Amino acid sequence: MRTTHEQVRTALASAYPLTILVSMEEERQELLLERFGSAAKPNPLPLAVWNCVDGFLTVGPEGLDDPMAALKWVADSAPQGLFLFKDIGEFLEDRRLLRRLRDTAMKIRGTGRFLFILKQNAELPDALKQLSYVVISLFPDDTEIEHLVKSTFAARGQEGGDIERLVSSLKGMSLTESEHLLRRLLDKHKKLTEEFFTEVLAEKEQVSRKEGILEFVPPDDAISKLGGLDQLKEWVRERSSLFLPEARKKQMPTPRGVLLMGISGCGKSLAVKIIAREWVLPLFRLDMNLVFAGVHGSAEWVFHRALEAVEAVAPAVLWIDEIEMGIAGYADGQTGSNTRIFSTFLTWMQEHRADVFVAATANRIHLLPAEILRKGRFDQVFFVDLPTEEERKEILAIHMERNHIDPATFDLILLSSATRAWNGAEIEQAVASARITAHARNKQASQNDLLAAFGKTIPLSRTMEEQLKQIRSWARTRALPATTQIKPEF
Repeated sequence: MRTTHEQVRTALASAYPLTILVSMEEERQELLLERFGSAAKPNPLPLAVWNCVDGFLTVGPEGLDDPMAALKWVADSAPQGLFLFKDIGEFLEDRRLLRRLRDTAMKIRGTGRFLFILKQNAELPDALKQLSYVVISLFPDDTEIEHLVKSTFAARGQEGGDIERLVSSLKGMSLTESEHLLRRLLDKHKKLTEEFFTEVLAEKEQVSRKEGILEFVPPDDAISKLGGLDQLKEWVRERSSLFLPEARKKQMPTPRGVLLMGISGCGKSLAVKIIAREWVLPLFRLDMNLVFAGVHGSAEWVFHRALEAVEAVAPAVLWIDEIEMGIAGYADGQTGSNTRIFSTFLTWMQEHRADVFVAATANRIHLLPAEILRKGRFDQVFFVDLPTEEERKEILAIHMERNHIDPATFDLILLSSATRAWNGAEIEQAVASARITAHARNKQASQNDLLAAFGKTIPLSRTMEEQLKQIRSWARTRALPATTQIKPEF
């Protein structure tokens, strides 16, 4: 996406009388417009800022806190310049104010007066759409962040370091948030250490909470803690360096996304977390239920805002869990939010240029339309099946160690055979149950405790046998197995 500076320059060069600035950072937009005004040719253009409490703060007559009177002054008497109205975007449902705003925009066309409206969303009345240019400025771009970082270091008399990495780490924060964070961390750390960057990454959890759309997911275990899925692991390892600055300098292709489909409880969500951990990237989860809830606005706007937000924090991993539920009901010829959001997502997946890796998971794979599976949107589509015998041994060992049970003293071949056709989640819960039972008896968990816990579990493969056969049949020619294929156990 183009930077805010480029968008505003386009609006002014096109001589739009009305520009809508979609942003929550008033001071940042003021500073940007001041720079444009001072650089205007042949004569600088002053910036007049209006709010509903004080009226015009600098240029302009005093006492014009009424938006109707302020707009009339801009239309009739104001000199050439830039006029930023901060609060008027919240009152556009007033028909009289909307008429005044439209008439003012029409009257100042070609007069060297430019009207800017600051809003927190891009929804506009139909009466203004042909007269206005919309600038989406949710987060500062690299140039703005770099200027802040260098000026902060210079003001404190401290030396920099890996400025490029710091700028990348601060993406997705407002300039105010970045400034407060830099001051706090520079008081604590005198240099840009790994601990410094870890704290910057942790701060993004606070940013995502304020947005309310994306959920920051903390780093999870290393890839060695993921049992099985050898082909998926190899695919991840081969691409582990492609988001580093060195790869960008070599113009290496950047991974765009992966779709993990298959049986519930077999490690798809854990695999997404480990991808982010292996590539040292922040992980953000998009909850499609929040998108459609209407709490943050229309579903289409919230989804668009989420995509803009994750682009701003790039490089990052965007996790869309159970993607089939977000596009359920989509079909050719249908209308509504689901169809529009699905179309937007397909276009964005194909065209976006930010370093955003999309990791999507799906359980009900028969709900996925063919459009989402074709190459160019996801780099690879993996099918995650029930774990094999060797994978079950690996999964058993991992969960036994987590429960402080030494796997070396157990017969993993026997235990693996006893959990045939189980998924990883079922193995995890059975091991935990065996430990709880042993603890209640004030003793260490034994092999018999594990076997007893296994006997009390009815696996999903037994209760949903027909559905699992359908899933496997569907995925046989549509996806790459996440595990090297061997002869089926049943």
